[in-house]
Amino acid sequence: MIRKRFARREDLGLTPAEFALLRRLDTPHKIQAFLYKLGQNFELDGETCRTVREVLRTRRAHCIEGAMVAACAMWVHGKPPLLLDMRAERDFDHVVALFKHHARWGAMSKTNGMFLRWRDPVYRSLRELAMSYFHEYCNRRDHKTLREFSLPYDLRRLEPKVWVTGEKHAWVVAEELDRLRHFKLMGGRHLRALARRDPFERRAGALLQYPRPRALVEKLARLKKKRAEKHKK
Repeated sequence: MIRKRFARREDLGLTPAEFALLRRLDTPHKIQAFLYKLGQNFELDGETCRTVREVLRTRRAHCIEGAMVAACAMWVHGKPPLLLDMRAERDFDHVVALFKHHARWGAMSKTNGMFLRWRDPVYRSLRELAMSYFHEYCNRRDHKTLREFSLPYDLRRLEPKVWVTGEKHAWVVAEELDRLRHFKLMGGRHLRALARRDPFERRAGALLQYPRPRALVEKLARLKKKRAEKHKK
């Protein structure tokens, strides 16, 4: 465990070139711009949880991978490397990197859609921040699925070799986030009043920064067909 305020290159185990890249990302806005430029990791060869080094090498990431890169850059510049986990029902969880500006929370995020991205530092609490994602956090059946948010997780609790320079994957981080205390955003009476996305919202939600590769589209089509055949039986 390294509790230093500033992470040095030697602390992280990065090469001079890798560290120089993170040094250039000296504001949350610059970090977010870097995340936007990263290609989307579609996990064509199976699920991944790439380390910071592996993301910098491949220039591709999904949410938790991008969040770790953002948190690492914040640590290089003397800010705590914090992650927030958001749990969803019948949907994927989402992980963002946190930052504060004048006592207000903001978030940096890597996602291929248009809604679950950056949040300006205007939120007084983590609950407020998490709720800002609620309306657009939907699954493929157009249900609003966000249910819980976690305590912030300080990545300094783990050795950098686990999540910064480890051998390709940092599943320990995902496991640590899953063990955190999570808080419900609302109760059952409120959930029963939720509306599904309307057709216009569905069209907007289909916008992607990076198109899905053909191999992924074909894979999803096979899974959909298999589910349909299963329901017929």
